[in-house]
Amino acid sequence: MHFAVTGGAGFIGNNIVKNLIKRGHNVCVIDNLNTGKLENLEPVRNKVDFFKTDIRDFDKINQILTKMDGVFHQAALTVVQDSYTKKDEYYDVNVKGTRNIFESAKRNKLKVVFASSSSIYGDTKEIPIKENFQRNPINPYGDTKLQTEILAEEFSDYGVQIIGLRYFNVYGIGQNKAYAGVITKFLDKVRSNQQPIIFGDGQQIRDFVSVEDVAEANVMAMFSDIKNDFFNIGSGKKLSIKELAEMIIQISNLELEPKFENMREGDVRVSQADTSMAENMLKWKSKKELNKWLEDLFKMDGKIEN
Repeated sequence: MHFAVTGGAGFIGNNIVKNLIKRGHNVCVIDNLNTGKLENLEPVRNKVDFFKTDIRDFDKINQILTKMDGVFHQAALTVVQDSYTKKDEYYDVNVKGTRNIFESAKRNKLKVVFASSSSIYGDTKEIPIKENFQRNPINPYGDTKLQTEILAEEFSDYGVQIIGLRYFNVYGIGQNKAYAGVITKFLDKVRSNQQPIIFGDGQQIRDFVSVEDVAEANVMAMFSDIKNDFFNIGSGKKLSIKELAEMIIQISNLELEPKFENMREGDVRVSQADTSMAENMLKWKSKKELNKWLEDLFKMDGKIEN
């Protein structure tokens, strides 16, 4: 089959591309290379069709998608702090760009699996978070993701098959500091024998899920019989930011202590996924373990690679 992956040169997108190639599908990548990198596609570069195209250009997007069987929509601006100072740009890319994808899917009768975010929940009062919890984002980035979900609901009324995956904290090789990059930032500090910096008291709860598992969730959603729905994609396990820092320090065998600074605007307090819906309906469950992944990094000649 022929699939398009928007943001396919990015962190999560390139892992979806590689998953599809491994399964024997034909893949085209749509990316404006704003944050994506062609080197992310190097292992499969001769097996994909690449289009340096912005998702805000409907005519070009629609021309590409006319030849596809489905689309994985990952292209977005994702830095929470930047979303406060670039609200118009975030809305333009994340909401208007997504509308273009959905409109083209409607015209070409394509199924869409798109990247939503756990940020749509905002600060919940209890964890783990279920899909039916109130959507109440606390930062502009999260609001753009909520708007894309509202668009998905509107287009589903037109008969478009759209599945939204609410990613929790995704980690893995190739992750950049901009995208939920607390792990990468901690690793960079420890690699330099410096104190990892924690914003706030470190008791913030997060749910870390491997990018390979996230890519698999996307593919399973595309090939599922589900036509329209939203799913939490996380490990289902909780870890505090302080525990994460201590885990990395312990694995590094360095004598360091975390450094604490003021909490940042827009950071949620607790975030942990209830993944039972994805497990039951998509037959998907995360498999990778964060501590094992970190240990493997440190075993590579004593170097941390990210």
